[in-house]
Amino acid sequence: MNTECIPVQMEFQGLGRRRVEADFAGGHVTSDGGALLLRELDLRLGLCRRFAQCFTDHRDRRFVEHSVASLVRQRVLGLCLGYEDLNDHDALRVDPLLAAACGKVDVEGEHRVRKPDRGCALAGHSTLDRIELTPEAVDWADPKRRYYKIVHHPERIEDLFVTLFLESYASAPEEIVLDFDPTDILLYGAQEGRFFHGYYGDYCYLPLYVFCGDQLLVARLRTSNRDASDGAVEVLAGLVGRIRAQWPAVRIVVRGDSAFARGGLMRYCERQPAVYYVFGLAKNERLLHAVRWQRHEAHREFLRTGQAARVYTEFRYRTRESWSRARRVVAKAEWLEKGPNPRFVVTNLPGREVRSQALYEQRYCPRGDMENRIKEQQLDLYADRASSHLFRGNQLRVWFSAVAYVLMNGLRRVALRQTRLAHATCQSLRLKLLKIGARVLTSARRLVVHLASACPYQDVFVQAWRTLQTYPRRC
Repeated sequence: MNTECIPVQMEFQGLGRRRVEADFAGGHVTSDGGALLLRELDLRLGLCRRFAQCFTDHRDRRFVEHSVASLVRQRVLGLCLGYEDLNDHDALRVDPLLAAACGKVDVEGEHRVRKPDRGCALAGHSTLDRIELTPEAVDWADPKRRYYKIVHHPERIEDLFVTLFLESYASAPEEIVLDFDPTDILLYGAQEGRFFHGYYGDYCYLPLYVFCGDQLLVARLRTSNRDASDGAVEVLAGLVGRIRAQWPAVRIVVRGDSAFARGGLMRYCERQPAVYYVFGLAKNERLLHAVRWQRHEAHREFLRTGQAARVYTEFRYRTRESWSRARRVVAKAEWLEKGPNPRFVVTNLPGREVRSQALYEQRYCPRGDMENRIKEQQLDLYADRASSHLFRGNQLRVWFSAVAYVLMNGLRRVALRQTRLAHATCQSLRLKLLKIGARVLTSARRLVVHLASACPYQDVFVQAWRTLQTYPRRC
């Protein structure tokens, strides 16, 4: 939307005999030219459209300017493009390219009524805020809640992540590995469900994430006054049921650190056909005593070579109270320059199938890559911004970031799989492929986007676009 004000003229240090001047009269120029790729992928996957179907809109349609689908798409694309706060959208609402990416036909808002809160193609923070602050049920008798009428349904959202995961496979795999891991979201304020956690040494939430490779299946927010594995059995049971309904013969391996080596979770896996677990096991005196000779052998090897030495072994082990039976434990007796570093893993994978060293190095150690996916969630897509005072609102923020991750990972997995950015982080994708300066020209028949000629990743951008043209679109 063009303004009638006179742009401020700025003069900078000269360049040789040239004067350097600047103003803000360049017209519709955006720094998010790569939003076109996100829109193309989103339309192919139907991601934001299906996410919007997880909401119920109780607003009077006669007075609705921004649909739920538009609001959801605006919020998700904003996170992908690096705009973590709702306040950012007060400026973004006049960006014609973002409006086009959100499906707005009137990208400049020229045909809208000129009112203080209207007249722009996209919604501002006050409208977007109504999604996150809506309680579980709309209280029509409460005048303070009359503006909060868009209700989300948690069970539909959680089911959507699993559905998207299942759809990403052309055929049923023989085996999948589900990685479980908790993390922390620090709290600064009086958020609902705020508790102090001794391990993290601060007030925080304790969300639970489940990934299969780089694909997200669960992002569940929890209060921190609980064990790190709390709710894992229910989550796993739901996942196994949904996955087996489509892939009856798939073999499922559950992986996690020592926080998940709990009797209830292991018993559930042992009772299910073709469900296996590989969990880290916290060391104690009994475990250390069981590998004392292997530790001595590793120490001698270290003294002889001066290099890190590792000796693997396995044995049957049972806790004194919490486990109902003895289980297979694989131990790594390691000696490093800084001293001994013993590690233990408990599993129900048969010993004849995978030996001790291979189980630890090839089955358990790759679990650490999931922490990189969580970092992308929190550092790149702002899942740790729990600034709503409602626990329900903060859970929805985590889900918005999770949907943004699914979209960014889809870009990496689908459009960039044969490019040099196939394994780039979300932040790298944003800086190299999405943050492209562009000039936007609009007319009655066309919307033309002139991307920066100096973009160093033009070849990757074009290749991604070509790949998306052949990707089947979901109705």
